[in-house]
Amino acid sequence: MDEGGDLGVRARIGEAPSPADPQEDLQKSRQDDPPAAAQEPEAPDEDAAAAPPKKKRSVVRVLALLAAIGAAGGGYVYLSTRGLVSTDDAFTDGRAVTIAPQVSGEVVALEINDNEFVRKGDVLLRIDPRRYVEERDQAKAELDVARAQYQAQELGVEIARKNFPAQLDQAKAQLLAAQALVAKTEADYQRQKSLPRQATTQQEVDAATAALRQAQAQVKLAEAQVAEAMPAPQRVAQADADARRLDGQVRQAEAKLAQAELNLGWTEIRAPQDGWITKRNVEVGDYATPGQSLFALVAPEVWVTANFKETQLDRIRPGQSVDISVDAYPSLKLKGRVNSVQLGSGSKFTAFPPENATGNFVKIVQRVPVKITIESGLDPQLPLPLGVSVTPTVKVE
Repeated sequence: MDEGGDLGVRARIGEAPSPADPQEDLQKSRQDDPPAAAQEPEAPDEDAAAAPPKKKRSVVRVLALLAAIGAAGGGYVYLSTRGLVSTDDAFTDGRAVTIAPQVSGEVVALEINDNEFVRKGDVLLRIDPRRYVEERDQAKAELDVARAQYQAQELGVEIARKNFPAQLDQAKAQLLAAQALVAKTEADYQRQKSLPRQATTQQEVDAATAALRQAQAQVKLAEAQVAEAMPAPQRVAQADADARRLDGQVRQAEAKLAQAELNLGWTEIRAPQDGWITKRNVEVGDYATPGQSLFALVAPEVWVTANFKETQLDRIRPGQSVDISVDAYPSLKLKGRVNSVQLGSGSKFTAFPPENATGNFVKIVQRVPVKITIESGLDPQLPLPLGVSVTPTVKVE
C-alpha cells in the first residue's frame, strides 16, 4: 500500500499520523516564510514611546519633594536653634566636704549610715576619749600650780617694792650714825692725847683709842650695808621679771589646757553643714588618724558645670536663662541661669599645662567651664548625684 493509502487507513482506525521528518519540516518552513526584506515594518508602540517622559517627570517630582522637605527641615532647625547654644559636655557639680579626724584613736561609735542626710552639728562619729580626758586633767593641775606660783610672786613683788628701798634707807642711816660716832670718839681720842700724862692715865688713852677704832669699823660696816642695799630698784625689777616669768607659765598652762579640751572635743566629729553622707569607709573598731578621709559630706546646693567650646562663648553672658535636661531622668526638666564663666580653660589648670611655644603646634579648640545655677525643676523625690551628665541649652537672645 502506498503512503496515501496508509494514511487514510490510519485515519479511519483512529491512529495519529506519524510526524514528518524534521529536516523536511525545516525546509518547508523556510519556503513558506517570506524574506525579511519583503516583510512589512511593524507600527511603533505608542505606550512604549510615552513611558520615558512619564518616568522622568516622576523622578523630578520626587526630587523636588525631597528638596522641599529638606529645606523645610533645615529652616525649622535654623529657626528653632539660632538663639540657642548647647553642649553635651556638662555635668552636675556641688560641694563635697571631706570629713577627717583631728585626733587619733579607736572609733567607739558610728552615728551615721550610708547616704544619710544629717544636719549641721549632728554627731557623726566618736573616738575613744579616755586618753584625752587624762591629758585635760593633767593640764588643769599644771595650771593650778602655775597660778599659785604667780600669785605668790605677785606678793613678793609688793614686798620687794617696800623692803628694798627701806633697807637702803636703813643702811644710810646706820652709816650716818657710825660717822657721828667716829667723830665723837675721834674727839675723845684727841682730847686724851692732848692732855699731859699727869692729867690722864694710859688706860683712858687706850680706851679712847679703842673706841675710835671701833667707831671707824662701824662706819665701814655701815658703808658696806649701804652698798649692799643700793641696788634696790634693780631688785624690785628682778622681782617684777620673776612675776612676768610665772605669768608666762600660767599662760602656757592655760594654752595647754585649752589644747587638751580641744582634743577632747575633737573625739566627737560633728557635721560642719547640712548634707548627705557619701563614700563612708570607716567602721566601729577602726583606728583613725589625723587627716584620714573617713567619709564625704555632699551639700544640698547643686549646680551645673558646662564645658562650652571657646567658639561658643561669644554670646554667652551671666544672667541668661538655661534649659537643662538630665540624662538620668529624661522626664526632669530643669530651669537655670548662667552664673559665671571661668577665667581659664580646662587645660590651663591641669597638672602639666601644654607648652605651645615648644615643638610643632596643632591648634585644638579649647573648652571653658561655665557655671550654671539651677533655679527650678528639682524633684525632692529624685536624688541628683554629683557628676551625672546633663545637656544645658543657653538662650543667648
